[in-house]
Amino acid sequence: MRTILCTLLLAAFAISAHTADVPTVLIYTHNGLTADGKKGYVHDNIATCVKAIEKLGAEYGFKTAVSDEPSIFTESSLKKYGAIIFANSNNKAFDTEEQRKAFQDFIHHGGGFVGIHSATGSERNWPWFWKLIGGSFAWHAPLQKFTIQIVDTNHPASSFFAGKTWDWEDEFYTVKEQPKDVHVLLAGNIKPLKGVGEKAASLPDLVPLAWYHEFEGGRSFYTSLGHKKEYYSDPTYLKHLAGGIRWALKMDGAGH
Repeated sequence: MRTILCTLLLAAFAISAHTADVPTVLIYTHNGLTADGKKGYVHDNIATCVKAIEKLGAEYGFKTAVSDEPSIFTESSLKKYGAIIFANSNNKAFDTEEQRKAFQDFIHHGGGFVGIHSATGSERNWPWFWKLIGGSFAWHAPLQKFTIQIVDTNHPASSFFAGKTWDWEDEFYTVKEQPKDVHVLLAGNIKPLKGVGEKAASLPDLVPLAWYHEFEGGRSFYTSLGHKKEYYSDPTYLKHLAGGIRWALKMDGAGH
């Protein structure tokens, strides 16, 4: 009887330990007001994006939680998470300085960050956030097909590409200043695209589209891709997104 009890206790402990090792990401979808207090653009892809990340969690071994509320940004709440994903967020992400500080402390304590598509439009008046994510949204070309250059294949978000290019359709995003101190994974030439005109004249021939970097104790990954709902069922895009999330979580096999 004692042997059986010990066996059961050991099994329970093993299950508990395994569960504790599974990281959790916070999927944050807040679309706040613009700087002048108006309602900004909200992507219709958010629900689909969340479901896709939840499926990736089930496939790759991480748990997910979802929130649209800035009030979740407290020191105690954020201790539950290994990474925070700004999933097509836009404009003001926080209501108070205390929430911003909790977010900063999370990064400083080794937390991961992932920004998807319009996330560069979040916190447009906060320079620290621009440095974390890699830039602040400037403008984008109209939705159309273009060729992406695979700049670096030594990262989980791009290592699966067999060739040097990827034909894709999206909104080609630009930021106000070209990303600095980041490792560029994907890039493209915006100048030949329709509806761009002279706005792109000052941009380099290869504009970064996805990148990563270590930042103030944490890890940050951003991809500008992901405008349409349909993209969140595209196998190639999902591999790209999964690689970035796993790297931000410091999961085994996702280092660099």
